[in-house]
Amino acid sequence: MKYYVDASAARSGKGDQEHPFTTIQAAADLAVAGDEILVAPGIYREYVNPKHAGTADARITYRSTEPLGAVITGAEPVTGWKPVEGEKNVWTARVPNGIFGDYNPYTTRVSGDWFIGTIVAHTGDVYLNHKSMYEVTERSAVTDPKPSKASWDPAFSTYVWYAEQDETAKETVFYANFQGTDPNAEEVEISVRRDCFLPEQEGIGYITLSGFTVREAATQWAPPTAYQDGMIGPHWSKGWIIEDCEIYESKCSGISLGKYLQPNNDNKWLHWKYKDGTQTERDCICQASYEGWDKEHVGSHIIRHCNIHDCGQTGIVGHLGGVFSVIEDNHIHHINNKQNLAGAEIGGIKMHAAIDVIIRRNHIHNCTRGIWLDWQAQGTRVTQNLLHDNTLAIDRSKIDMQDKGAMAAIFTAMGEDLFVEVSHGPTLVDNNIMLSERAIKFASQGGAFVHNLIAGSLTCIGTGTDNGGVHKPSVRYTPYHAVHGTAVMGFMTILHGDARFYNNIFLQQPVFPLFHMLQERLQQAGPQARMWDTMNFDAGTFVYDDYPDFDTWNHQFEGYCGMGAPTEYPDRYYDHLPVWAEGNVYLGGAKPWKKEKNAFTDDEFHPEIKLVMEDGHPVLKTNLYDRIPAAAAGTITTSTLGMAFEPEEKFENPDGSPITFNRDYFDQKRTVNPIAGPFASAEEAGRPLF
Repeated sequence: MKYYVDASAARSGKGDQEHPFTTIQAAADLAVAGDEILVAPGIYREYVNPKHAGTADARITYRSTEPLGAVITGAEPVTGWKPVEGEKNVWTARVPNGIFGDYNPYTTRVSGDWFIGTIVAHTGDVYLNHKSMYEVTERSAVTDPKPSKASWDPAFSTYVWYAEQDETAKETVFYANFQGTDPNAEEVEISVRRDCFLPEQEGIGYITLSGFTVREAATQWAPPTAYQDGMIGPHWSKGWIIEDCEIYESKCSGISLGKYLQPNNDNKWLHWKYKDGTQTERDCICQASYEGWDKEHVGSHIIRHCNIHDCGQTGIVGHLGGVFSVIEDNHIHHINNKQNLAGAEIGGIKMHAAIDVIIRRNHIHNCTRGIWLDWQAQGTRVTQNLLHDNTLAIDRSKIDMQDKGAMAAIFTAMGEDLFVEVSHGPTLVDNNIMLSERAIKFASQGGAFVHNLIAGSLTCIGTGTDNGGVHKPSVRYTPYHAVHGTAVMGFMTILHGDARFYNNIFLQQPVFPLFHMLQERLQQAGPQARMWDTMNFDAGTFVYDDYPDFDTWNHQFEGYCGMGAPTEYPDRYYDHLPVWAEGNVYLGGAKPWKKEKNAFTDDEFHPEIKLVMEDGHPVLKTNLYDRIPAAAAGTITTSTLGMAFEPEEKFENPDGSPITFNRDYFDQKRTVNPIAGPFASAEEAGRPLF
């Protein structure tokens, strides 16, 4: 059955084409498996709570009849702004609190595990023409706002707001500095609702959301130890498709593929204090495994062809609920650019337990971190993505290198294209273009890097896997799972190593002097200071120089038969795991692993690389292929890569079938003796990348 929705209808009808509903919720209350809801262009100021699930063979589809024409928003307009006497550019407006129901975003602070608690921010926002302004924490700061040094848009950061409560009148009172703009002549809104399209109940699966604009909601911080909401989310169900949507201006997260509510362990670290967050996260994982976390009930979602941008925490977030999903062909950009939220859960994509998740053909840029795979990246594949400018947006001409506060802020917020943290793998990274100064942060093991262009550094090698204890051991024991499943098979700390590099191009780009200075200072500060990051900006696999190759590692176990055996290798079970590397190309000063086979290095060649826009498409301008050798290490396959050590799982497809890496970034066929890097031929390097 088809239901029709049109916000411009004179009155709500029975949902047929001649008498459409005026709200999407009216259709959502009725739609069952196999039904389609067709939504006409218009503004839908409502929270849509799908009530019924579809099935694998009969989905429930919500479709905007005009691409991006139907807008679901968590915001309401505010009119009647009055200028504040004696304060230039400052206006005020009052809003009755009844509009918020039982969730007032202007009394609800952003909070949760791993959120930096010294930051005062509310879940609500004020929007000027659909762009969120900047909250200030004192009424006086509205009068004379100063540009934010952290924001990616310092000029707009002087557009500020402040809210306070009039308890007698039961109103929220807003003060805002519109910098000379008349708010009554523009579109000014405030976020009112927490979510836009997300079922209240768990298990509402097999829903398609297609072609909508979704914007401006007062979402809450989404750590892995809490109920994770987003403007859109399947809420612990299976088989959603979110496609062809534009998603922006969520206070925290745009899409959540995340965790359900565990009342006994919801932000427990924040509220109870006595258990470290790492331990409560382990508790969450085990509890979920007892409460139906498996392939039959959760995950297998698809997010495709979406434009996700200008969200405060993440474009896509998830823990446990995103398993077996595909995230493909999306444009994810300008995430966390206001820099008004901070903590350990920020990125264009931030996923825990990305088991058998495929992240492919996405364009991810201008985020403070591109992709963050945290814990349990097992069977995860990151392939054919373009990542760039995922770092701090700082004016390098105005940095005071003697300002210790500024240096500390830069250090703690420094991002990269890809961060894989405390995972046992297998994590497969192939055919990507990574252009940020820090390309890969790999505080993990069980990784394979094949046919990438890596024009930045590898950092955090051998560190970043403890909890931060100074005088006591604080290793993070993290779970690994059944092959292609969710069952927890064991817990282990990260030994580091177990990494493979085949047929990649490593390129050393010029490094801003400040970054090398930070790296040198960190090295001088000692191992405790380097616990979380090495701040390495030098490209290449040389960071594994102290790691064994397989033959050296294997020698420790020759003749060993358990207790009472020779003790010349007493730490054989706790030392670094081996590394494999072959056929990689190192240019511009990038340095190979000293044990690598068939490495090609040219320090004299001056590589040039630049990403430019031509007719709206990113194009790579480079002379790299003037110096790339004609052949690398041959065709790489699942057999070449072996298996990740701890879970004993191969680098293979989610269905268990092997992979042959004979297709490139564009899905073009490689020759039997391919060149290094993401392209099958030099000619392809000049094609539009998206």
